[in-house]
Amino acid sequence: MARRKQRIPVKSDANLKKMRLACSLTARALQIAADAVKPGITTLELDSILTEFVIAENAIPAFYNYHGYPANACISVNEEVIHGIPGNRQLNSGDIVSVDFGVIIDGYYGDAARTFRVGAVPDDIDKLVNITEQSFYEACKVIKAGIRLGDISHTIQTFCESYGYGIVRDYVGHGIGSNLHEPPQIPNFGKPGTGPIIPAGATLAIEPMVTMGDFRVRVLDDGWTVVTRDGLPSAHYENTVLVTVKGCKILTKI
Repeated sequence: MARRKQRIPVKSDANLKKMRLACSLTARALQIAADAVKPGITTLELDSILTEFVIAENAIPAFYNYHGYPANACISVNEEVIHGIPGNRQLNSGDIVSVDFGVIIDGYYGDAARTFRVGAVPDDIDKLVNITEQSFYEACKVIKAGIRLGDISHTIQTFCESYGYGIVRDYVGHGIGSNLHEPPQIPNFGKPGTGPIIPAGATLAIEPMVTMGDFRVRVLDDGWTVVTRDGLPSAHYENTVLVTVKGCKILTKI
């Protein structure tokens, strides 16, 4: 049987107007999180700050009860890669914390993630956070209508691996729009010139998940929290972007 091609949705101007609102609010929420991240705050307090902000803006947090997820933000500390459930864990100086958050406005989604430093962090961890973020921007240099999906994946992989880091294989970026996850799935590793052609008007959540050591991960007994198998730190950086003929526009930036 022939493999079905991934149909990548293209957004209309009306769709994009709604998405821009959701993405803008997502970016503002993460800026509030950045200001709130300090030694002593708990991950549940961070979740509450984000939730209260979004509700006050008459929007909906996107993650709550998504496939049963029990919180509004994914907050992952140190060796936790993604999907950390907020709780009573206090952040300490030297930690890094990934905050992944999404917003729904008028049926359309915004989605982004940042890894924040808690106080002063060691130089090697600081570098991991920097390279993870930069790998997203390296991908942006190649994104434009007409490229292949593998071109994005390969760019992220080769950039991060050139620094000796691992690229998580088990979780990927994705299309986004009136659904949180739409085609295509976007691995952070792959071969250039492979995969579907990316059209103008596609909206993509590009999200490198990078480890200081081995790329392999496991899920904790809570059924959600993904951690590195070797216990070494991981960083995560994500934005929603709009693909254009000439390049891409980052929607989840202030």
